[in-house]
Amino acid sequence: MKRKTLKNIVEYDGIGLHKGEMIKMKLIPTKSGGIVFRMLNMPEGKNEILLDYRNTFDLTRGTNLKNEYGAMVFTIEHFLSALYVSGITDLIVELNGNELPICDGSAIKFLDLFQESGVVELDEDIEEIIVKEPVFLSKGDKNVIALPYPDGYKLTYAIRFEHTFLKSQLAEFEITEENYRKEIAPARTFGFDYEVEYLKQNNLALGGTLENAIVIKKDGVLNPEGLRFDDEFVRHKMLDIIGDLKILNRPIRAHIIAIKAGHLIDIEFAKILDNIK
Repeated sequence: MKRKTLKNIVEYDGIGLHKGEMIKMKLIPTKSGGIVFRMLNMPEGKNEILLDYRNTFDLTRGTNLKNEYGAMVFTIEHFLSALYVSGITDLIVELNGNELPICDGSAIKFLDLFQESGVVELDEDIEEIIVKEPVFLSKGDKNVIALPYPDGYKLTYAIRFEHTFLKSQLAEFEITEENYRKEIAPARTFGFDYEVEYLKQNNLALGGTLENAIVIKKDGVLNPEGLRFDDEFVRHKMLDIIGDLKILNRPIRAHIIAIKAGHLIDIEFAKILDNIK
């Protein structure tokens, strides 16, 4: 498989979820160097952050990166998810703030931006991660397993919440570009109504609205248009783990099974996959 980048520069402005600031994003094609976040709010020479699990931090509510000079970028998982499925391995992501735009809370806008630009193959090959025997990680009731799957990349995900409306959901898809665009990319991020006040008090989700997140109440959702899928919640979790495992910036050939996983265990599992020979 070949490394890939965008064909043209892409620019997009949108609100960041947690700070609520307008983010100006410029995606700049490059022929090498991996995925690099260039933070314009930091001095030149100290403002670039490489996509690498060694640069992750604070994985409680999203996937975040920082460098040794204090440059930080937050909430990158939806963007990474779209990058993975588009096969993009080399790109400069220039940002005037510390977050990616939240768009509508899904990954579909990023896919559209990549499609608008076009994606081109580079000369260099990229090595796949091929799972040849089962590997797993368990932390309490959270589990991630990878099984051999020579045919490509399959994802099975199960969630469970102790909630009157959202209880258990299970979904399974082959992760192809077609399946992802149709079945996973449109699924939006979500939270519970009782969390909103806490988040605002802690200067989080300041950019969150019903236009970029699903808010769950005791007997349904607050969003007037309802859900895009009956199981939109588990589909969004699938979107997230695809993005989190993109931290390795390599194609995956495996059947991944995730049970109540999240950003922290996803990144820990990425480290295990990185050591597969």
